[in-house]
Amino acid sequence: MLESRMLLVLAIAGIMLSCRQDMHDQPRFEPLEMNSFFADGRSSRPLVAGTVARGQLNLDEHLYQGKVNGQLATTFPFEITASVLTRGQERYDIYCAPCHDVVGTGQGMIVQRGFRPPPSFHIDRLRNAPPGHFFDVISNGLGAMYDYSERVKVRDRWAISAYIRVLQLSQNTAIEDVPAEVLKDLSTE
Repeated sequence: MLESRMLLVLAIAGIMLSCRQDMHDQPRFEPLEMNSFFADGRSSRPLVAGTVARGQLNLDEHLYQGKVNGQLATTFPFEITASVLTRGQERYDIYCAPCHDVVGTGQGMIVQRGFRPPPSFHIDRLRNAPPGHFFDVISNGLGAMYDYSERVKVRDRWAISAYIRVLQLSQNTAIEDVPAEVLKDLSTE
């Protein structure tokens, strides 16, 4: 009995001796801490030139820059579906409608408060502009419009560009282009 108690005491003592705080108190640099080891005195090191964060390589020029062979893209980099257009409308209403208004005439609430109006999406120059133009302007800004690349995700910028095309078609479609089944629903009889 005494022997088993002695073994238990030794086991507990061995465990207690092995529980040290060395693992918790490792030598390390805290962010922005002074450090005399490096010539610039900083512990935080600058990124190595050419470093690309994981998931940020963005090699697809069409998707990430809105260009194909250095020219503005005339096509969309993925299939435009009803769900993409719905997403584009949601993002447009949040980010674009305050200046461009809900139908794209450039008379949004910001303009009504005295700011410079953006051009209407329904002028010939913008109706004939390729989808890559809208993606590029959303990404990089133009004139008084600042860039939205940090605020709007890449696929959402394309969705907005597709929705702008929908707005342009909705305001500039000839009656002959409307399908007969839709036309009968629009009649005022």
